Amino acid sequence: MTSVHITPKTPEVRVPKFVGLMAVDARETAETHGVLLAAPDRPDFHLTVVDYVVRQYPLPGVEVPRGAVVTVWFDFGEGGGGGGGAGVREPRLPKPPGGGLQRELDAPGDAFEVIR
Repeated sequence: MTSVHITPKTPEVRVPKFVGLMAVDARETAETHGVLLAAPDRPDFHLTVVDYVVRQYPLPGVEVPRGAVVTVWFDFGEGGGGGGGAGVREPRLPKPPGGGLQRELDAPGDAFEVIR
């Protein structure tokens, strides 16, 4: 005997986690869980395949009505933490010491200036 899990047609569903999924997988997951997807940064979302979801709203685990729209983004946007790569850009504390040519030269008026 084989058992098949049939999802009940409840009025509320939990939002699945879309972050990290490729567009094609996100669409399939949304259909399976009974929600719709919108992607404001991808007007051609229905054709997008290999781009990865980086944000979503509402967050995973939130209960929403069946058929509700979940918004997903594929870019971080301006000032959103991405903007082209090269890693995380956050202040480094303590700041690295100054160096280079400035460090090799005597500062003018140095109290320990060499007298010849």
